[in-house]
Amino acid sequence: MREIHIFSDASEKAISAVVYLRTISNSGDVHVGFVIGKSKIAPLQTTTIPRLELCAAVLGTELAQTVFKHLDIDPDAATYYTDSKVVLGYLNNQTRRFYNYVSNRVAVIHRRSKPWWKCVPTAQNPADIGTRCLTSVEELAESDWLRGPLLLRSPYSKEEVLTFPLVSPEEDHNVRPEVRVKKTEINTPFVARFENFSTWKSLVRAVYNPKKICRLKRGAADSAAFDVEVMQEAEYFILQEVQAFFYKEEIRSLKDGKPVPPSSCIVTLNPFMDKRGTVRVGGRLNQSNLPVDEKNPIIIPGKSHVARILVSHFHSKVYHQGRLISEGAVRSGGFWITGCKTLVNSVIHKCVTCRKLRGKLEHQRMSDLPADRLTPGPPFSAVGVDVFGPWTVAARKTRGGLSHNKRWAVLFTCLTSRAIHIEVIEEMSSSSFINALRRFVSLRGPVKEMRSDRGTNFLGALDAIQADAVYTEKRPIRDYLRNNRITWTFNPPHASHRGGSWERMIGISRKILDSMLLNPNAKKLSHEVLCTFMCEVCAIVNSRPICSLSCDPDSPYVISPSMLLTQKSFADIPPQTCGDTKEIYKAQWKHVQHLSDTFWKRWKDGYLQNLQARRKWCEERPDVKEGDVVLLRDKELHRGQWPMGLIVKTFESGNDQKVRTVEVRVIKDGKDTTYIRPITELVLLID
Repeated sequence: MREIHIFSDASEKAISAVVYLRTISNSGDVHVGFVIGKSKIAPLQTTTIPRLELCAAVLGTELAQTVFKHLDIDPDAATYYTDSKVVLGYLNNQTRRFYNYVSNRVAVIHRRSKPWWKCVPTAQNPADIGTRCLTSVEELAESDWLRGPLLLRSPYSKEEVLTFPLVSPEEDHNVRPEVRVKKTEINTPFVARFENFSTWKSLVRAVYNPKKICRLKRGAADSAAFDVEVMQEAEYFILQEVQAFFYKEEIRSLKDGKPVPPSSCIVTLNPFMDKRGTVRVGGRLNQSNLPVDEKNPIIIPGKSHVARILVSHFHSKVYHQGRLISEGAVRSGGFWITGCKTLVNSVIHKCVTCRKLRGKLEHQRMSDLPADRLTPGPPFSAVGVDVFGPWTVAARKTRGGLSHNKRWAVLFTCLTSRAIHIEVIEEMSSSSFINALRRFVSLRGPVKEMRSDRGTNFLGALDAIQADAVYTEKRPIRDYLRNNRITWTFNPPHASHRGGSWERMIGISRKILDSMLLNPNAKKLSHEVLCTFMCEVCAIVNSRPICSLSCDPDSPYVISPSMLLTQKSFADIPPQTCGDTKEIYKAQWKHVQHLSDTFWKRWKDGYLQNLQARRKWCEERPDVKEGDVVLLRDKELHRGQWPMGLIVKTFESGNDQKVRTVEVRVIKDGKDTTYIRPITELVLLID
């Protein structure tokens, strides 16, 4: 009897394997002989001892393959030994998975040898000698490396089978983490698959193709009539599946020849089942001459997904008309959808095409007024500015007649007292505007804060919305503002409603000026006459009452901006509110102070309270978000040509931190272009 025994071992310096031939004579004598041995230096890369032990086991299987190739020995007569229980755990594992390094070598060992591996103590493992240095040749000759281990000379039973589990698999980095998966079975109804389709045509086509293939396999002719028939079968199949899911009790009663239960939601329709097995409306029109689809339409539950895509289908067929036309198209198509009115309204509300055609512009609740409009102070400390015009004036006489030039007007509005000041400019340039601003500051005193839109007529445009203390990009204006410590706040483009306090004053000034220009003597308008007219316009506008007139005889004053600017009153005797009347007239400064106090008191009690109510945009609406698809209004184009854009950035404003301004990206002339726009210029399409 001949046996092969292979031992393997490893250390930090080397790996080794040795093969012995064990023979047993008929008399029972045991002989052990050295066959082959091999040692290899361990890899230079730092690796773990279990990995080196696994490499030694691979080396042992290589030596065994060499022996089997040259000696006539049955591979089943081979026994493999290692002193590493970690390696034995790898080889006997049936539950866990390993990373590539270990997995590949374990697969090689299993392919070359049967899992007949035993554990041998390190002291009895002869392969241990090949992993360390010996001092002399005599020591090698007397070692077990050549003579073989003592355990092979003693009788043993090969039938003993030992199991070796993995050693600390949760801490071993060569073993993949164990993933526990909990399986949950959910019985999804067949009609739930219909929700994967967004249109009625795509759903019918998905059911139509398998049915067509089945009919063709049965030998049906492929023709136009055949296609129509299969298409109808697909439609009826879809409708019957939906009815079977939502109307189980009703269908069971109709199949038994009984009426539907009184508690059914379709009992008023007197439903019946046709020859195809589809539930239709019975109703009271059975004696009419209407087509069958209109006389007995198919009942479809309004809560189903099929009902929604059907409504969308017929809504598109009537080119996105209103609820009545869309609902009529559904009924004419032979379908009776429960709760159809509500469903059609919902579909139209979410329809992107309908939003493009008839969607309302976005808006947000009107924000609170800024503090510079609510805090009393010296006139023209907080100013709103804008430019209006032009007017044609006669500049000089020439041989051919008169030379005409254009003039514009810069209107400054006090945000607190509502007074105005107008300066005429000769051209739309930075220098002309600065001169007008200098004349205004010289007459009315220094300005702390200014507000305006982003009109390119005198300030140019900015690239992005900024907070307070913004300066224009044009250098002359920027330097003037910085030197005079004037804070300039800009409204976003196309947001004229945010400058209503001065836009209203421009409208009033235009009306007065148009009335003045009706005078025949004002036909030949000159620069001097225009400046005179503007001063008169300022006087008229500033003399207007800013709050309702009082009927109290003790309050004869008409509270107007000119009262604060000129400190003059048309009342003969001021009300006796502070001391004796003679004392008031004696001390003129007291009279002036009295007029100022009266103005601010009436301003607080009468004018300021009128600003409390919101005239429009009273309700709070959800904010638009980044990523929303919108339609950007362009007043110069038809609505169907308005560009579609994507919101890439939002800007919060006001104390409530609501989004009222956004940055929109659109495709213009084949290039990406971004615009800063208020939400009142947008129509929300997809949110």
